[in-house]
Amino acid sequence: MAGVGTAKTAMPAISPLTGDPIKRADAERLAGVLKAFADPARLRLLSLIQSAPEGEASVSDLTAALNLSQPTVSHHLRILTEAGLLERDKRGVWAYYRLVPAAIAQIADLLTPPRKRATKKAR
Repeated sequence: MAGVGTAKTAMPAISPLTGDPIKRADAERLAGVLKAFADPARLRLLSLIQSAPEGEASVSDLTAALNLSQPTVSHHLRILTEAGLLERDKRGVWAYYRLVPAAIAQIADLLTPPRKRATKKAR
C-alpha cells in the first residue's frame, strides 16, 4: 500500500473490513482519500479522464464537459491528485491528468470484505 497518495493521504496497510480494528491514523488517511471520491464533480472527473481517448485529459478538456469554471475544475483535480488518485503531467503551459489505476484498485480492495476478495481472485 505504500506509495499511494501523498504522505498525508497514503493508504493504510489494513482494511477496516478484515475483522481487526483499524488504527486511528490509518482510518484518517483512508477517510481523506474517500473524501476525494465523495463529490459528484470529482467522480465525473475520474470518469471523464478514464474514458478519454488517450486515458488523459487537460483542464480545458474537462471544463466544458462539467459545465464548471476552470478554477473549480482545477481545484477538484488538485484534490484528486493530492489523494493519489490522479497523476499530473505538465507539458508546456498545459497539465494533463490520468488515473492511477493501482490507487483505485487498492481502495476497492480495502473496501471489499475478505471473503468476497477470495471469491474474486478464484474466478
